[in-house]
Amino acid sequence: MSRFAQLAYTDTVRALQHENGSDRANRIGTEPEPDDLLGEPERRFLSTRDGFHLASVGETGWPYIQFRGGPPGFVHVLDEHRFAFADVRGNRQYVTTGNLRTDDRVAAFFMDHPTRTRVKLLGRAQVVPAIEGDPLTERLTAPRTDGRVERLIVVRVEGVAWNCRQHITPRWSADELDEVWGRLTDRVTELEAENAMLRERLLAG
Repeated sequence: MSRFAQLAYTDTVRALQHENGSDRANRIGTEPEPDDLLGEPERRFLSTRDGFHLASVGETGWPYIQFRGGPPGFVHVLDEHRFAFADVRGNRQYVTTGNLRTDDRVAAFFMDHPTRTRVKLLGRAQVVPAIEGDPLTERLTAPRTDGRVERLIVVRVEGVAWNCRQHITPRWSADELDEVWGRLTDRVTELEAENAMLRERLLAG
């Protein structure tokens, strides 16, 4: 069983799984599992997303979730254990950043609506200063979200879980629709030209 399951399946969760007959499918081992790795599928998936949700927990115990967005590639997989991104100035509430000062545990949720695919990550986040000329800063700011970079966030992943497609509503971005619409428009233009040519031949008799 994965490290993700060992972290997420608490005693209460396992009791509920048993009550509902899903404990066999979600069985976990008794020995600690090594951290789940970011392999090539995860690297490709994360690096092509234009946004994800990041959850943290504050000092009062309340969870908080925030959306992080940017151009595809703004999330950088550094190695098989870590992903990172440049954190730009937003509404200046600093809830996530503040939460990380007292509890570095986070959950990240990446979604690809067109293919109805999602992956969940559990890890520990580190806030790193963004220093001009620093190799990590240079790497994480190309590409990056527009705006003033205030810090870098590096997440060391402990658990990885790909989810089933159930209940995911397919959605497409404007750019994705423009690409499809462009192909359809080109095809319509081709067909109109063919029809015009055929009409000319028929009229010519």
